[in-house]
Amino acid sequence: MGKVVYLTQEGLDKLKNEIHQLETIERPSITQQIAEARDKGDLSENAEYDAAKDAQGMLEMKISQLKTIFANARLVDESKIDTDSVQMLNTVKLKNQKNNSVIEYTIVSEREANIKENRISVSTPIAIGLMGKKIGDIVEINIPAGKIAFEILDISF
Repeated sequence: MGKVVYLTQEGLDKLKNEIHQLETIERPSITQQIAEARDKGDLSENAEYDAAKDAQGMLEMKISQLKTIFANARLVDESKIDTDSVQMLNTVKLKNQKNNSVIEYTIVSEREANIKENRISVSTPIAIGLMGKKIGDIVEINIPAGKIAFEILDISF
């Protein structure tokens, strides 16, 4: 039994599509490469064959890992999300109390996190510090660079 992963419908669909892509396109492609390398004769000194077999092993491991994540995925019920206090899937607008800069983060599952899109994992120190807080709250969050105080300006979904 793997770790439970909470995903949005979009995240679940992406995962399903990735597994499908690996199984229907990548897997047959590697099988074909192995067959072609095998047709070239002596397998004991065939680097192409070895590389293809290694790639096949890595692919099968990745498919297995993704299927485990999928099997343990729980869909987040978006109808139960509100903006009274910070929770999963909320977008939170924060004001850094030290330099007055404003940033927005959307709190998502670890699997859907993407810092370039300001989508942070629910398990990050910032997200943990924000959970359950309300608009107007000042939250002190420990980050590697020290402690930073943020004011929650807005919570949206």
